[in-house]
Amino acid sequence: MENANMLELSMSLIAGAGDAKSDSMEAIMLAKEGKFQEAKSAIQRASDGLQSTHEIQTQLIRDEMTGNPHEVTLLMVHAQDHLNGALMMRDLAEEFVHLYEVMSKKGEC
Repeated sequence: MENANMLELSMSLIAGAGDAKSDSMEAIMLAKEGKFQEAKSAIQRASDGLQSTHEIQTQLIRDEMTGNPHEVTLLMVHAQDHLNGALMMRDLAEEFVHLYEVMSKKGEC
C-alpha cells in the first residue's frame, strides 16, 4: 500500500475507534440513568463499529504475515492505541451496564 492509503487507513482506525469509544461512554451514562435497553443498543453500535475497524487491523496483520509489511508510522501506532482503548472501553461499558442493571433490580441505585 502506498503512503496515502496508509494515511487513510490510519485515520479510518482512529475515527472508527473514536466513534466506538463515544458509543461506549454513552452506554454507561444511559445505564446510570436506568435506560438499560438504550445502553445495550449503544454497546451494540460500538461493537458494530469496532468490527469494521478491526477488519482493517486484521488485513494489515495478514499483509505482514504474507510478506507484504507496511511502514510503521507514528500515526499508525496512534491509531492502534485508539483501537485498543476503544476495545477496552466497550468491554468495560458492558460490565458497567450489567452492574447498574443488577444494582437497579436490587434497589441500590
